[in-house]
Amino acid sequence: MVDNSQFEEISPNFKKALIQKAPSVHPFWGLLGLELHDIKKGWAIVRLPFDKKLTQADGIAHGGATFSTADAAVAMALVGLIGRDETMVTLEMKINYLKPFDRGAIMAEAVIVQKGSRLAVGEVSIRSEEGELVAKGMATFMILQKS
Repeated sequence: MVDNSQFEEISPNFKKALIQKAPSVHPFWGLLGLELHDIKKGWAIVRLPFDKKLTQADGIAHGGATFSTADAAVAMALVGLIGRDETMVTLEMKINYLKPFDRGAIMAEAVIVQKGSRLAVGEVSIRSEEGELVAKGMATFMILQKS
C-alpha cells in the first residue's frame, strides 16, 4: 500500500459524487461491479468483488476483469489532476498477472507518477483483500480538451 497522506484531497462534494455515481456514470463499471473505494489527487483505489460472471472456463476471473480494474484505478487517480474542461483516454497499458483471482475482491491502487499537459503515466498494484499482489501495471493516458 502507498502512503496516501502525500496526496492532496479533492473537494468532499466531488469525492462523494464520484464514489456514489461511478457505476452509473460509467456503465461498464456497473457491468463488472467496479466500486470507487477512495480517491485523492493523483491516487485512487478501485475495488472489484469476485463474481461468477467475471470467470473464464476454469472458474478464475478473466484477465480482462483485472485489467479493467487497473485501468479504472489509474483513470480515477488522474481525475483530480485534470481540469473540468478536460477528459482522458487510455493511450497504452501493460499489466503483469502474478496470481489468479477466484474469490473475495481485488483492490487496484493507482498513483500518477508523471503528469504533463497532454500525457500522464500511472502505476497500479492490484491486491487481494488479504494483501497478496495479484497484478502490477503501468498506463499512459492522453489528456484531451472536451469538445
